[in-house]
Amino acid sequence: MRASTPRLASAAIWTTTVLITAAALIAQQQQDVPHAGFVYPAGGRQGSTVRVIVGGQFLDGAASAIVSGSGVDVRMIGIDKPLNGKALTELRDRLQQLQKQTATPALRAEMLALREKVFDSVRRNQAPVLSERVTLEMTIAPTAEPGARQLRLSTNLGMTSPLIVVVGQLPEFQERDVKNSPADMELPITLPATVNGRMIPGDIDRVKFPARMAPQYMPGDVDRYRFTAKKGQHLVCVASARDLMPYLADAVPGWFQATLALYDAAGHELAYDDDYRFHPDPVLEVNIPADGEYVVEIKDAIYRGREDFVYRLSIGELPFLTSVFPLGGRAGSSTHFEATGWNLPAKSLLFDLKKKSAGLYPVGIAGGASLSNRLPLVVDTLPESLEKEPNNTDKSAERVTPPVIVNGRIQQAGDWDVFSFKGRAGDAIVAEVTARRLESPLDSVLELTDAAGRRLARNDDADDKGAGLETHHADSYLRATLPANGTYFVRIGDIQHKGGAEYAYRLRLSAPRPDFDLRISPSTLNVSGGATIPVTVTTVRRDGFDGDITLALAGAPAGFFLSGALMPAGQSQVRVTLTAPPAASNAPPVPRSLGVEGRASIGGKTIVRTAVAADDMMQAFAYHHLVTADDLRVLVSPRGGTRMAARVVSALPLAISPGGSAAVRVQLPPAYATFDNIQFELSDPPSGVTLRDSAVVRTAGTFVVQADATTLKTGARGNLIVTISGERVPPANAPNQTRRRVVMGTLPAIAFEIIKR
Repeated sequence: MRASTPRLASAAIWTTTVLITAAALIAQQQQDVPHAGFVYPAGGRQGSTVRVIVGGQFLDGAASAIVSGSGVDVRMIGIDKPLNGKALTELRDRLQQLQKQTATPALRAEMLALREKVFDSVRRNQAPVLSERVTLEMTIAPTAEPGARQLRLSTNLGMTSPLIVVVGQLPEFQERDVKNSPADMELPITLPATVNGRMIPGDIDRVKFPARMAPQYMPGDVDRYRFTAKKGQHLVCVASARDLMPYLADAVPGWFQATLALYDAAGHELAYDDDYRFHPDPVLEVNIPADGEYVVEIKDAIYRGREDFVYRLSIGELPFLTSVFPLGGRAGSSTHFEATGWNLPAKSLLFDLKKKSAGLYPVGIAGGASLSNRLPLVVDTLPESLEKEPNNTDKSAERVTPPVIVNGRIQQAGDWDVFSFKGRAGDAIVAEVTARRLESPLDSVLELTDAAGRRLARNDDADDKGAGLETHHADSYLRATLPANGTYFVRIGDIQHKGGAEYAYRLRLSAPRPDFDLRISPSTLNVSGGATIPVTVTTVRRDGFDGDITLALAGAPAGFFLSGALMPAGQSQVRVTLTAPPAASNAPPVPRSLGVEGRASIGGKTIVRTAVAADDMMQAFAYHHLVTADDLRVLVSPRGGTRMAARVVSALPLAISPGGSAAVRVQLPPAYATFDNIQFELSDPPSGVTLRDSAVVRTAGTFVVQADATTLKTGARGNLIVTISGERVPPANAPNQTRRRVVMGTLPAIAFEIIKR
């Protein structure tokens, strides 16, 4: 709980116009790509049926939806689009006619309905990426596993990227978008409850101006919920906003920054929060001082709003985990974890690791009829130990023997934990902190010194590209080669000089353990039958691993294949292509799951890692994050497939010397004969590579790849992604039609290597 403090609300208000304009620009750059921008309400209770709206663009023909996991069925209801210019003009003309007539209650009601319809369409047309709405009916089984799921729509143009929906356990309420009376301003709820709402600018508010019989559209939205509570109740109020929509490309700070406030019946503020530790979503925890009515208020910190500013607000005597300790354990063991939080039924939980492999596992604790929030625990294979105090100085340093993972805490502000170990000259040592990635508030700093106190290495923050939801990478990592035999010290503290029981960490001290993780994006692939599309594979290299990684499909249906399936040594990202099998024109396309694996030789062993599906999300116009998805889905459509099956017939990889070139021969399908002026173009090529001298004769195409002499060095490798476009020839019976250039397809990835002259 945060104490009430004065807040300046108007100093940093961002206008809705900024958000809408940016959204429109994004829409122009993503023409004809099905886009789902929000789902509302973003979930429902076990054993219920709830009607939800998916807002987006290019959603024509939405015929089905899939939700990850089991126990949730979805039925399509319909699609609604905003009125176009002609229809809006007709409505305005009708309003002008009505204004000339004698006012009656029925006439005022009709005028009000028309004005609301006009306003709704105008507002939706200003943000095209959110303007279309598909209505679904989501039925949740009583036994459905609670927690977050991912929903995708299937449309005429393919599948949308996933949106988060939540299976809840509490009774659910939904805010009133239209506020017709003073009672509507504070929706009554009974506890415990989950409330679904969203911050919509221009939320209709007639309460202040009832006599005008016209909607008043406010610049920002504030939602309030009234409930009755008893003295001594320990209430927890948890907002989920950024959890539902991790990143908004066209908003600053890049998500809906919710704030929560709790008021008593007299309007006195009892508690306020605008975040929970390092999480943007706020959490209130408060002991009710007296029997009576209370109001909880939610709004955006700077009074922004839009249809995709969606939230779920849970309130009641809810179990809530604030921390667990230790933050993990060793595979094959059975470990008791200390549980700290609010309204917990126990102070410890048993997590059986005997059959767990190394990895990350979410754990919660049941309290009453609901499960608490979940915190991540990590399982590793190295020996583990618990920190032993006092160990604040080199003289009192705790001696450890690598390899080891030490589970410890920075117990109070300014605390340092010091560990000593014996090392030999030439030994490579890694010290890595895992804390923030496991929901600890610790902002760690690491130092490595020798016995004389000379600093050999120091690190504050180390980026982990695999942690896509982190915007402040606060965990530390250092790697060093020991200069001599002797004793060495590792010191860990909090860079902000904070501490407490929840400031837990896992400190790994070991020789390097070279390894890698993989991400593949986007998580949703839409491809015509027989066609080829590019996908991006990103590797997170661990502990100095820098070798080749061979990529391959795993368990994919027949007919799919990868081209350019190699992550070259030293690179963290490569674009490859996926080619789909032909699609039957007489059957509706069915979404399929695909798997991609990477293999590498490390220390004489073949290491296999599965690529995790992810989406490249932009935050606040600039920052990119790979946010993981439940699975990699592909939808193969029969639309236009026969035109796309072009292939490369030259030997690969292309061998090009610096300053040299290589010719590429392409076989085109007969359907390309209906296009003129066919051209080949590089898509996001590596620096120093250009394409020239393209030509097409019947079904044979050629072009030349040129390598710059100064930019590209010998040994450089990668893939070239080449798109094909042409001018559509008007039919003979329509000579007045203009020619139009269209993208016809993508070639399978062309691997290249820069060789010596």
